[in-house]
Amino acid sequence: MVRELAQTFHVAPSVLYTVIMAALLVSAFVVGFALHRVLNHWTKKRQGTWGEYFFALLESLPLPLLVVAALYGGIDMLPLPRTFERIGSKLIFVLLILILFYFPAKVVILLLRRLVQREPHLAHVAQPAVFLIRALFAVLAVIIVLENLGISLTAVWTTLGVGSVAVALALQETLSNLFAGLYILADRPVRGGDYIKLDGGQEGFVVRVGWRSTVIRALSNNNVIVPNATLAKAIITNFSQPVPQMSYVLPVSVAYGSDPAKVERALLDAVSGALRDGVEGLLPIPAPSVRAIPGSSQSSLDFSLSVQVRQFTDQYFVQSELRKRILRRFDAEGIKIPFPTRMIDLEPGTRDLLAKREVKP
Repeated sequence: MVRELAQTFHVAPSVLYTVIMAALLVSAFVVGFALHRVLNHWTKKRQGTWGEYFFALLESLPLPLLVVAALYGGIDMLPLPRTFERIGSKLIFVLLILILFYFPAKVVILLLRRLVQREPHLAHVAQPAVFLIRALFAVLAVIIVLENLGISLTAVWTTLGVGSVAVALALQETLSNLFAGLYILADRPVRGGDYIKLDGGQEGFVVRVGWRSTVIRALSNNNVIVPNATLAKAIITNFSQPVPQMSYVLPVSVAYGSDPAKVERALLDAVSGALRDGVEGLLPIPAPSVRAIPGSSQSSLDFSLSVQVRQFTDQYFVQSELRKRILRRFDAEGIKIPFPTRMIDLEPGTRDLLAKREVKP
C-alpha cells in the first residue's frame, strides 16, 4: 500500500516512509503534550490531596508511551530495511526500559514530597534525596540497557571498583562531613539563627548548615567554621530551643549579719524597678525569685536572684542593669557587700610570744 502511494505521488518510497514516520511522531508529541496539559490542570486542581499525586504521576505518562507506540506502529506498518528495523527495535527497547525505571522513581519522589508537606523540617533533605533517587534509578536503567545491547560491563565494574576505593580513601573526610551534614539537616539539632554552644567551647549564632561545614557567628562578629562531622559528634547546648526565652541566675553576696529577709526584699525591689523602667530583654513572667542558695561561704552570705530574659544574648545587658540597681539599693538599705576576710585563731603560747614582742623596753 505504501509503495502504491509512493508511485501515485511519484516520490521515492524512502521519502514517503520518512514522511509517514515523522507524521506519526509529530502526532504522538502533539497528543501527548495535550494530555500532559490536561493532567497537569487536574494536578493543580487536586492540590493538597492524594489526587494531586495520582495526576502528577499520570501527567508524565502519555508523551513517552505515545512516542513508543508511534515508533512501534511505524516499524510494524512500514516495510523498512532490516537495519532500520533493528535500530528502531533497540530504540523502543531503550525507551521502554527508561519508562519502567522513570515511573518508580517518580512514585518515590512524590511520596517524599508528601512526607515533606507533613514534616516541613525535612524540606532541607528533600532536594539531595530527590537527586540521589533519580541518579540511582538512572544508573540502574543504563546498566540494564547496556547489558541487553550486548555491551560488557565487566571492565567497567573492575575499573569502578578500584577507582571507588581510591576515591573513598581520598575523600574520607569530605564524605564524612557530607553525610554528617545530611544527618544534621534531617534531625535538625540546630537551625539557622539558633544560639548554640559546643562542648569544645565554641558558641554563637548558627548562620547556615552547609554540605561540608556549619558556620557559627560568634558574639565578636567573627565566623567560626565547624566541620559537620565534628558538629554531629559534639555535645550541643541549644539556647534557642525549644524556646529562646530562658532563666538567668545572678549570684549576690552580702556580709554576715545582714537580715536575709531585708536582702530578699531589696533584690526583688531592684528587679521590680527594672521591669517598670522597661529594661530591654528582662521579662516579668515567670516572676523573679530570690533563694538563699548556695547559702554561705567563707566571708559572705550568698543568694541567687533568678530572672527571665528574652534570649541568651539579653542576659549581658540585663545583668549589667540589675547589678547597678542592686548596688544602689544596697547602699540605700545599708546592706554591706563583704570583702574577703579571714579569722586566725592563735595558740596561747603564740599569743603570749607576740604580746611580749609588743612590750616596749
